[in-house]
Amino acid sequence: MIHMEIFPVLILIISFFVLTFFGTPIAWGIAISSTLTIIFSIPFLPSLTTIAQQMATSLDSFSLIAIPFFILSGKIMTYGGIAKRLIDFAKSIIGALPGGLALINIVSSMLMGAIAGSAMASASAMGSIIGPEMEKEGYPKEYGAAVNITSATIGLVIPPSNILIVYSLASGGVSVAALFLAGYIPGILTGIFLMIVSIFIAKTKGYKSTVKTSLLLIFKKFIIAFPSLFLLFIIIGGIVSGFFTATEASGIAVLYTFLLAFIYKEIKFKDFSKILLEASITSSIVMLLIATSMSMSWVISFENIPQELSNFLVNLSDNKLIILIIINLFILFVGIFMDITPAVLIFTPIFLPIVESIGIDPIQFGIMLVLNLCIGLCTPPVGSVLFVGVGVAGTSIEKVFKPLFPLLISMIFSLFLITFFPKITLWLPEIFNLYNP
Repeated sequence: MIHMEIFPVLILIISFFVLTFFGTPIAWGIAISSTLTIIFSIPFLPSLTTIAQQMATSLDSFSLIAIPFFILSGKIMTYGGIAKRLIDFAKSIIGALPGGLALINIVSSMLMGAIAGSAMASASAMGSIIGPEMEKEGYPKEYGAAVNITSATIGLVIPPSNILIVYSLASGGVSVAALFLAGYIPGILTGIFLMIVSIFIAKTKGYKSTVKTSLLLIFKKFIIAFPSLFLLFIIIGGIVSGFFTATEASGIAVLYTFLLAFIYKEIKFKDFSKILLEASITSSIVMLLIATSMSMSWVISFENIPQELSNFLVNLSDNKLIILIIINLFILFVGIFMDITPAVLIFTPIFLPIVESIGIDPIQFGIMLVLNLCIGLCTPPVGSVLFVGVGVAGTSIEKVFKPLFPLLISMIFSLFLITFFPKITLWLPEIFNLYNP
């Protein structure tokens, strides 16, 4: 006979997966499954009231204002010709190496993802620009799509990143500035591993580069791309120095990209209404996901699921490394079925107390969690970046998965390095006195 305490957990898991299986939008699936679970413990009407209150209060946060602003600045960049300038700069640096166009895609995606703060924006922009070029040079479009999909997600680790702000909220106030700095080395390291795999594939398959470069060309392209790259210095420099908060930085990002777009003359004033509308739609989706996910987090906490899971893991093993491997494998599995925003909001309150109890810093866990879920964005059936990348390339998931696999392995390798070597994540925050061991 099943213990009564297990019933809420079963209701939550089964109802959520059933709703997801039948194509219910993820936000609605989270809200409905949360409500069904809490009804088990408290009467119907108070259940509905409680869920509604949790959704409303979860959005009452000053730090969340940063997300719509960063989304808007990302949209302006996508339409403002910034992607092409970043690609040209990346091409001048590494275009002459074996598999040059694949490497250009990775570096450009890292830069674009970091500046725009959106993996899907990066995948869409890079896939549209570099994809046809790779196909013209003899690269299979499935391989081009695989490179584009995996590299696009790295921008979620490299700041400024909306998902790191979401993690800060879910964790109860981990410093956004510290998280931003912590993301640099893991993000760059993951990009390097993707490049190593791409070079190996290029040499094996005989993909040659026709790109020629020189120090003069690199300098010229850097000057052209510098105004776009300077945004990173403004945002990160301002936040780290304490000159302004992450929320204020997001407003500055909008103003800077707006001016930059008009200087580049890629956007006309009449285009701005379309950009605002798209940014509003994206922001509303993200905010709804945050609201429903926070309500599910409250339900999970109310049903004592984190405590039960913690006791289970501690009883399973007292080895720190074993617990971390189990948590990573669980999140990797969850990431296959769940989008990154609700996953961060739901699983941070569950796993953060566990990892803190075994001596893992919240900053390190945040980067580990985000990179882990970035891998999920590249995998079916829910990987949003996977669908964007495949759609832009005009191919299918089945064809892309084979060239995608070795790139995913390199990302998993990077994840485990970050998990077991804390200094990779914590070194920069420590240097800037944002982390005290």
